[in-house]
Amino acid sequence: MGKTILVVDDSATVRKFASISLSMQGFTVITAQDGMDALEKLPGQIVDLVITDLNMPHMDGFELIRSLRENNEYKDLPIIILTSLSDSINKERGKSLGVHSYIVKPFSLEKIQYEVSKYISWAD
Repeated sequence: MGKTILVVDDSATVRKFASISLSMQGFTVITAQDGMDALEKLPGQIVDLVITDLNMPHMDGFELIRSLRENNEYKDLPIIILTSLSDSINKERGKSLGVHSYIVKPFSLEKIQYEVSKYISWAD
């Protein structure tokens, strides 16, 4: 059975691109348009990794990450930030919240595949 990745981004284009590229690698992909949507979709799901944007309406990526880290079920879940914010302050903030990788947009398919492969194996 393949691994499941939750992709959280308010851009439909980013969600679609990430979904297609990760699905082609054998992953099951769940998408959410912001942190609130992600938290609503998580119950009952087994998620192996989260890829999240930072700037989103309703609940931003940092709030989502904080909520995940406060939940025992998700406290050790690998999280990758995918954002246009390239400054060191946001990178350090992500690191302090236990984020595993930080990818700056624009990004390549290869970059996402490389970062994901560091934390979960490609699906069979």
